[in-house]
Amino acid sequence: MDIYAISDLHLSLGTDKPMDIFGWGDHTKRIRENWCNRVKDEDFILIPGDISWGINLEEADPDFAFIESLPGKKIISKGNHDYWWSTRRKFDRYCEEKGYKTIGVLHNNSIIVGNYTICGSRGWKSLDDEDFSVEDDKIYCRELERLKISLEEGKKSGKELISMLHYPPFDSKHKPND
Repeated sequence: MDIYAISDLHLSLGTDKPMDIFGWGDHTKRIRENWCNRVKDEDFILIPGDISWGINLEEADPDFAFIESLPGKKIISKGNHDYWWSTRRKFDRYCEEKGYKTIGVLHNNSIIVGNYTICGSRGWKSLDDEDFSVEDDKIYCRELERLKISLEEGKKSGKELISMLHYPPFDSKHKPND
């Protein structure tokens, strides 16, 4: 079993927002080809956010069907562009209804993967961002608490921790933040 990570898929199979406009030609095709050339069914893939451009699960469904069709077991978490996201419980129910068996959610929890425990949170932009606002501070603090909850739960497993974050845990000078 190997563990891979890929972020910012920005899939748009159910919306009209192709990544070609950002210079990502044949984006979905290239993801599938590279994924299928590397990942085996027993592998785990961490996907820390910005998964789909869909604004709800109905729009995002073709993207999750695509992810489900790929080899490996996937662990997803929220990014800043995941507008489809509501709650972990709703997403778990959605996966059950759709018959998706290879997608799990990391949100205020931890997930054991072999000899490791996966922990994490979305995180938020750095405190030293020039446009960091009072609202950003609220989100930053909430995400920090979510990370603490996930890490505390993960420590109980006694296994080595792997943390997955959408935002890097560094400031603009590459120094660790909270």
